[in-house]
Amino acid sequence: MTHLIAAELAAIASTLGTAVATGPLDVLATRHAYVAFALLLCIGLYMMIANPNLVKKIIGLNLFQTAIFLLFVASAYVRGGAIPIVAEGAGETGRFVSPLPHVIVLTAIVVGVSLTAVGLALCIRIYDEYGTLRTDILRELMREDGSLPGSTPGVDDATEGGETDD
Repeated sequence: MTHLIAAELAAIASTLGTAVATGPLDVLATRHAYVAFALLLCIGLYMMIANPNLVKKIIGLNLFQTAIFLLFVASAYVRGGAIPIVAEGAGETGRFVSPLPHVIVLTAIVVGVSLTAVGLALCIRIYDEYGTLRTDILRELMREDGSLPGSTPGVDDATEGGETDD
C-alpha cells in the first residue's frame, strides 16, 4: 500500500517538476536549510542555558537569533518565484516571492546587533565591578554585597529563617 502511495506521489511530482522526499535521508538532503536551522537553534539554546560565562551566553543568543533568521528566509523561498516588481504593461501572471519575511529579518538583524552591543557593554561593566563573568560567582558576590534581591548583607542563608544551632 505504501509503495502505491509513494509511486503516486512520485508521478505527481514528476508532472509538477519537483522531487518528493520519500525517506529521512531524502529530507535531510533536500531541506538542508531546515537542518541547519535545527542545529543552530539547539546549539544556541544549549549555550544560553548550560554555559556559566556571560559572553558565551551572548554568543549562544546570537546563534539562536541566526537560526530564527534562517528559518524565516528558508520558509519564504518560492521555487521559480520572481522579485515582486511588475514592469509596466506586463501581466501579473507568474509566481512572486513575498518581500515581507526578508524585511522582517533585516529589521531583526539590526535589533540583534544592538542587543549584542548592549549585552557586551554590560559584560564590560560587570567585569569591571566584580572581576568575573561567571554567573555562579557573580551570584555569590552579589549575595555578599546585598545587591541580590531578597538577601541582606552579612546575614547567612542558614540562619535567615530564625533557626539556630543551640
